[in-house]
Amino acid sequence: MRKRQTFLQGAAILAVTAALVKVLGAIYKIPLGNLLGDDGFAHFSVSYHIYTLLLTASVAGLPTALSRLIAKADTEGSNAEMRSLFCSARNAFLVLGILATTVMWFGAEQLSVWMGDADAALSIKALAPSIVLVCLMSAYRGYSQGLSDMIPTSVTQVIETLGKLIIGMTAVWWLTSNGYGLPEASAGAIFGVTFGSVIAFLYMVIKVKPPQKTEGKRRSSLGRLLTIGIPITLAACVLSILAVVDDKLVLNGLQSIGVYTTEQVMERYGAFSKVQTLFNIPSSFIVPLTISVIPAIVSRLTSGNKSAAKSVTETALKLTFLLGLPAGVGLSVLSTQIVNVIYPQIHYEAATLLMILGIASFFSCLTLVTNAVLQAYGYERVPMITMLFGGVTNAAITYFTTPILDIRGVAIATIAGYVVICALNLVILRIKADFHIPASFLKLLFASAVMGAAAYFGYYAIERVIPRTIIALGGAIILAVIVYCALVLALKIITRQDLSFIPKGEKFAKILRLK
Repeated sequence: MRKRQTFLQGAAILAVTAALVKVLGAIYKIPLGNLLGDDGFAHFSVSYHIYTLLLTASVAGLPTALSRLIAKADTEGSNAEMRSLFCSARNAFLVLGILATTVMWFGAEQLSVWMGDADAALSIKALAPSIVLVCLMSAYRGYSQGLSDMIPTSVTQVIETLGKLIIGMTAVWWLTSNGYGLPEASAGAIFGVTFGSVIAFLYMVIKVKPPQKTEGKRRSSLGRLLTIGIPITLAACVLSILAVVDDKLVLNGLQSIGVYTTEQVMERYGAFSKVQTLFNIPSSFIVPLTISVIPAIVSRLTSGNKSAAKSVTETALKLTFLLGLPAGVGLSVLSTQIVNVIYPQIHYEAATLLMILGIASFFSCLTLVTNAVLQAYGYERVPMITMLFGGVTNAAITYFTTPILDIRGVAIATIAGYVVICALNLVILRIKADFHIPASFLKLLFASAVMGAAAYFGYYAIERVIPRTIIALGGAIILAVIVYCALVLALKIITRQDLSFIPKGEKFAKILRLK
């Protein structure tokens, strides 16, 4: 069996990558949002949500299934099994990718009209070729993740982000400078995603080398991949379907009010899409944890070490609380300042939307991790059901509240949907895996509340001395981080056992005098 990265080493590699990708993504999306305006960014978002839905339907479940089965085969030392799994997954991805790309390319006009934004058709076509490339790349990612090697995934994520940043922004600049309209500029911006996918796929083919054909006992691979992968895909599709349904419900709901022009409706939706970019930041740092936790739990369960698997589960959930709670509180209490700094020309409702979605961001993080843990334990059908309940809750509240509460209705619906999913997942984890909410939860809640107060009042205190929003915001964030870290240590929320999962953890525990 190969030397594997530890659970938290893999998560740490992906977390560092996530931070880099988010910085590069901000350099891409923030000026892009300001260049395109709320109206142009709406075209971008509609096309991207359709792309995400088709891509999720194609690749969401099989990489996780492949990762899980590769981890098991590697633990058993079966190279023949690993090759069979990889080849089956790659062939399945190729077929799915071609189908999804075909739908996007030839159905672009119909999809954009159905969504209520005919100007998004060019952007949909610009994204279409990337689906087949990302599908093929997912076979290589699933294989390397199953071996707990997160470096290839990390590198390709950076390549994809650099591609859309360099090519996308260059295309927007050239198109707007030469008098092209917002639909063309949006398509140019999103073509960077396709370009980045080409380069990332070439890297993955060169870098990742699955086992050569060897003799050995092999079981039917495609059937097992589909048995595990289909429920995971359906569960993941709920969120993507939800995003597309939300688009349609919001656009139709705003139009049904009867007081907004088409342009005003697109401005409101564009503002919500920009705020969603900020809402997704905390969960992007949790995704690495979900990728790393699945092979870590599977390898321990395969070895018959249930107590070690439970320990990994508890650490993953504790880290989610540790990171997700303060991030959500920070987005909510500083929503006005964050929006004013990042999108100075955005619609006035944006700050309220971010304040609401900041709360939802924590539950989004918890949803991702609890889904991953359930899948790792072999209960891959459970998230499919809980996500469906949450999705229906979200859609129903969006439908009934948007005509009454305007664009704020969809933000409130987002919280409700994620709360339902988290509550169901945690109850089932308690029954199936004997999981308990970390004892430190109340301490973390208290620390996050104090941190939020420090950020809120700290901002206004700094602004009195230095009346510049960006400086006061930066100072408030630094103050909040210091206060939160001090409280985490003072309340003994982090233990020696928690740090034992990371490299040099014992040394850090001694320095911090943890028990």
